[in-house]
Amino acid sequence: MAGMWKGMICGVVLAAASLASHPAWGQLPEPGTESTAPNPLLDPTANQGKILLFNLEARFAKDVAERGGAAFAQWFAPDGVILSNGVAPVVGQVAIAKSSTWSPKDYQLVWTPTDAVMDPSGDTGYTWGQYHGHGKDANGNPVETSGRFITIWRKQQDGTWKVALDAGANAPAEAGDCCRVPTAGN
Repeated sequence: MAGMWKGMICGVVLAAASLASHPAWGQLPEPGTESTAPNPLLDPTANQGKILLFNLEARFAKDVAERGGAAFAQWFAPDGVILSNGVAPVVGQVAIAKSSTWSPKDYQLVWTPTDAVMDPSGDTGYTWGQYHGHGKDANGNPVETSGRFITIWRKQQDGTWKVALDAGANAPAEAGDCCRVPTAGN
């Protein structure tokens, strides 16, 4: 019995170290940015639920980076929901698949969770963090989006984990990008 617990603890420590060493999983700040937030995976009080949720996000992000919108949709529960700025909710995995048709060569969606919380029951949890989208518009001009996200994960009856809700809020416009007050003579 002691050997089993020792193995489980070593596995959790190795998983956390592995996740923390990968930039997308370990919450390292992007070059040129300052971050005072602690790395949740290096927190000695991080529990198995948090580590599981970070691992799910890492696998989700990797799959989407490799396969694009088709992968994005496959991570959702049959009744999953997407909430985004200025558009109607997208409800259900079928509708999500119809709206997530981008190719990874045309559009890259990347995100990094900042933190994760598992429900005490161990069957629901959420992650939140920052996302960035990079692509081109119909004229070939670069288009970038960024903002914050929250993903609610739910354990399915078969034991797999799926996204129940993904919500994003675009970052506010930079100072001076919009809403300029007219000056005299303009």
